Amino acid sequence: AHRLSTVRDSNAIMVLEQGEIIERGDHDELMAQKGRYYALNAGIIELE
Repeated sequence: AHRLSTVRDSNAIMVLEQGEIIERGDHDELMAQKGRYYALNAGIIELE
């Protein structure tokens, strides 16, 4: 899914970059990591 609101309640979220999984976890875990998923949610970066 490309809408973050769609995946927020998922048990497992995987963030891909150039076909590779770079982050994996649920919403709370990924937000705590403050990685790419966090940046997307915070509006720091946008999907390309």
